[in-house]
Amino acid sequence: TYAPKLILLDISDINCIQDVAKEILTCYGCVDILINNASMKVKGAVQSISLELDKKIMDANYFGPITLTKAILPNMISRRTGHIVLINSIQGKIGIPFRAAYAASKHAAVGFFDCLRAEMEEFDISVSTVSPTFICSYHRQPAPGNWEASIWK
Repeated sequence: TYAPKLILLDISDINCIQDVAKEILTCYGCVDILINNASMKVKGAVQSISLELDKKIMDANYFGPITLTKAILPNMISRRTGHIVLINSIQGKIGIPFRAAYAASKHAAVGFFDCLRAEMEEFDISVSTVSPTFICSYHRQPAPGNWEASIWK
């Protein structure tokens, strides 16, 4: 058994994910199960959400999990074993008003991991997507004009 090791990762910071994955693989040698369970969302009308915020949501909910998965995947492929799990959202299947950026990022993630599932079958690597319905998340009330504070994490 291994002692737990805390490794901090901002999943929306794509540039640091490779280094974190390398640190994990150096420390433990392999990853048997990768659970992608990080998310950001914002509530608002399409016309009131900036493109900058749309991109931040996409980085956290789509590019973050696929970047981490791609960093760990070669190790799993070389060992011909592993399980990758995406904790997603029902909004990856059904969009609802005032959640366009969130739903779009979750739709994209479902598409990627569905394709990955088919591709990894030959390597005996399992890929699962879990899409729960609505859950209670941590939320900070935004100050007027402060879109950063309106993000659900």
